[in-house]
Amino acid sequence: MFYDHQSIEKKWQKFWHENQTFRTENNTEKPKFYVLDMFPYPSGAGLHVGHPLGYIASDIYARYKRHKGFNVLHPVGYDSFGLPAEQYAIQTGTHPAITTEQNITRYEEQLRKIGFSFDWSREVRTSDPSYYKWTQWIFIELFNSWYNKTTDKAEPISSLIEYFEQNGSQNLSATQTEELNFTADEWNTASELDKQDILLNYRLAYRAETTVNWCPGLGTVLANDEVKDGKSERGGFPVFQKKMMQWSMRITAYSERLLQGLQHNYWPQPLKDAQEYWIGKSVGAKVHFKVDGSDANISVFTTRPDTIFGATFMVLAPENPLVEALTAAANKAEVEKYILETSKKTERDRMADVKNVSGAFTGAYAMNPFTQQKMPVYISDYVLMGYGTGAVMAVPAHDERDHRFAKKFGLEIRNVIKNDQDINETSFDSKDSVCVNSGFLDGLNFNDAKKAIIQKIEELGIGHGTTNYRQRDAIFSRQRYWGEPVPVYYKDGMPYTLPISALPLELPEVEKYLPTEDGDPPLGNAKTFAWNEATQEIVDTDLIDNLTVFPLELSTMPGWAGSSWYFLRYMDPENDEVFTEKDLSDYWGQVDLYIGGSEHATGHLLYSRFWNMFLKDRGYINNDEPFKKLINQGMILGMSAFVYRIEGSNKFVSKNAAPEHQTQKIHVDVSLLKGTTDELDIEKFKNWRPEFADAEFILEDEKYICEREVEKMSKSKYNVVNPDDICEEYGADCLRLYEMFLGPLEQSKPWNTQGLSGVYGFLKKFYNLYFDGDSFNVSDEEPTKEEYKILHTLIKKVVSDIDNFSFNTSVSSFMIAVNEYQKLKTNKRKILEALAIVVSPYAPHICEDLWSRLGHSTSIEFENFPEFEGKYLVEDEFEYPVSFNGKMKFKLSLPSDLSVEQIEENVLKDERVIKQLAGNTPKKIIVVQKKIVNIVS
Repeated sequence: MFYDHQSIEKKWQKFWHENQTFRTENNTEKPKFYVLDMFPYPSGAGLHVGHPLGYIASDIYARYKRHKGFNVLHPVGYDSFGLPAEQYAIQTGTHPAITTEQNITRYEEQLRKIGFSFDWSREVRTSDPSYYKWTQWIFIELFNSWYNKTTDKAEPISSLIEYFEQNGSQNLSATQTEELNFTADEWNTASELDKQDILLNYRLAYRAETTVNWCPGLGTVLANDEVKDGKSERGGFPVFQKKMMQWSMRITAYSERLLQGLQHNYWPQPLKDAQEYWIGKSVGAKVHFKVDGSDANISVFTTRPDTIFGATFMVLAPENPLVEALTAAANKAEVEKYILETSKKTERDRMADVKNVSGAFTGAYAMNPFTQQKMPVYISDYVLMGYGTGAVMAVPAHDERDHRFAKKFGLEIRNVIKNDQDINETSFDSKDSVCVNSGFLDGLNFNDAKKAIIQKIEELGIGHGTTNYRQRDAIFSRQRYWGEPVPVYYKDGMPYTLPISALPLELPEVEKYLPTEDGDPPLGNAKTFAWNEATQEIVDTDLIDNLTVFPLELSTMPGWAGSSWYFLRYMDPENDEVFTEKDLSDYWGQVDLYIGGSEHATGHLLYSRFWNMFLKDRGYINNDEPFKKLINQGMILGMSAFVYRIEGSNKFVSKNAAPEHQTQKIHVDVSLLKGTTDELDIEKFKNWRPEFADAEFILEDEKYICEREVEKMSKSKYNVVNPDDICEEYGADCLRLYEMFLGPLEQSKPWNTQGLSGVYGFLKKFYNLYFDGDSFNVSDEEPTKEEYKILHTLIKKVVSDIDNFSFNTSVSSFMIAVNEYQKLKTNKRKILEALAIVVSPYAPHICEDLWSRLGHSTSIEFENFPEFEGKYLVEDEFEYPVSFNGKMKFKLSLPSDLSVEQIEENVLKDERVIKQLAGNTPKKIIVVQKKIVNIVS
């Protein structure tokens, strides 16, 4: 029978769509299972064959769980705010909403073609006002909360106000920007403005001056992961460090919980390691150094307070506010020049550059409280403002960077840890030795010395023992248009949140998407974007009088805002009263399986965990952690094609002749190759780009052969394969099976279109098991033991593979089983019905079609997965190797259940044994059941 994949797949995709087959009910009687893919951003390029890899894996698992009787939530949506749509809007004037809608339509067409079992009725989009209403609501909740270290959770800001009214700041244990001291009387008599200013010091969403990655070319602040080598990842524009008033999220309040929570997640260890490193917990001491001739103190955090006797100079981050105050007039020009140079580097660049040493002397000195020696104060880019206090006590004898700095600037290197090295040449860093040249610490090991010095520091009142985290508060402002408006207005310069009734605060229309002439973000171009406090409505900006009508915040939220809680909205996507009903979030709980790329380790996955913990603290959900099990799928790599152009010409030389010339290697679109070969279609190449129209070619055997290399699949490398083309030629089921067949899910593997033909051949064989010629032919006859054995061997393997996410070996098992059934000419209903169910999570269209032909009117999707029965794998017979005096002569098949005596009796009756013994009586017969028979003669 002809396997018409096109008509089969169109038919069943239409059936699933019309019948809403995969629509999930909030049915609390069935056990739940929540399967989720990481939120896709709908780019204009659409999907290539690398994108569906994780989606196919999650879809197989979702379908399998439905077969196992679970109520499966497997939704889809779009992280639809993003910089690419805004950049396109700047270039063309097209509103980002229009291009985003077009991109989503394209994505949905492609996703539906591959046959994913998404519950499309629950689709969410972060750029939809009905969705970002709740993103804004969460922001307001964060703004109206503080972190109580005593209870170790977030609490309403009203409880903090009550505390201040009764106690002031006395004995308050809270996460805060800076330590404040005031009495209850001072609080109660303070002005409204002063109270609001104090509260900003504690709010979990707060506004403060922050050093950011400012990109003038894009007109916005960028996250660290959006910057590469000092330039924006998108567009390649220069990025500078700049201080700006920014909204931030106090994620540092959750650093310890984020660290401890990793122990309860079933995540890949490298991903956990990345988060642990990012959070960067370290235990040490905070020490205050007095500046000579000044009332100022320089505070440092150090993990090695035991080496304080070896501190000979201090280094500040160039952006440290103390720099301006401490710099002497004679040193000002040099310091300012250095600060400007440093501003051109991102923090990531500064951390990565461990070889180059640079700095500038401020002219100031600090006093070492234990040696009483003056220490010159420098600035250098290897010290970061965001980590610790933005200052370090430099111990060059025992820190590699400090050592390099001391050598460059000719500073003292004092040894305080016992060692045999020449510390003037190399630093020595060890916790296994003892202190020397350190007064009362001499002879103490690391742990004892650390304990003793912290005690002394606290006695002297110059610091205290503390725990520090590398993680910093997350910047939450972006100076761009296409993002969630921040629901804040300004009264007397102080931020106030809009009332919940005013949400969503929708993006206003603007004439242009660039910053204003005054340098304000693009929302500054809006004509109707002000808040009337009296009438509680959005009004024209011309009406701002700062009496009843006030300006709104002009920044928008970052790209990670909407994706930090979307997994919760899927539980109750249509609710306009709450972000999700508590009983539904209680039922669906954590995401049981989350699949996506490892690139989100320290971005999305940290922010989602933070927001989830916060919502749990405030009683809106029940789980601390959002994602129970997480898998990072590998990449499908592209097979790039290259041509060789002779330098200084428009002449191209074929691959094997290229070494004879000076050439330039250029990517060429893989669609310009002939079929599945490496031969370039010269005419297509000439028509590809205008500059190649007059190209000349040096051929080999009258062909131009391209170089091929495996690289990341990318539009810029012209090696993208469109899944639509694969679905058209081979079918979605073939694409799904092939992507799984390529190798283990977590590994990267190269794409090879030629490999699809083997999988397609398997599907044709599988389909034709159910036919005799062109006639559907299935028998109700009882299957043979051999047929049952093949089926249950397959069931056992597939269940194990799916449980272990070893999808590639399942596909191999399908092929083996179908080949065996083809040899046996199997057409038994009991076998073929079960086989269709087992294969259906991987190849749903063909199995749905066969299930229908088998006489069923309902979808195969909810049929019970066949149970493995071990009895079919028990062998009825065993083939015994029969040996004489230890030498195997032949094999004898006997029933498996015979006793030792029965085996011996049967062996002695065998003609080959009688002939071998030649009338002699054996001295001994050794029988090991289901292993061997050895006759000693």
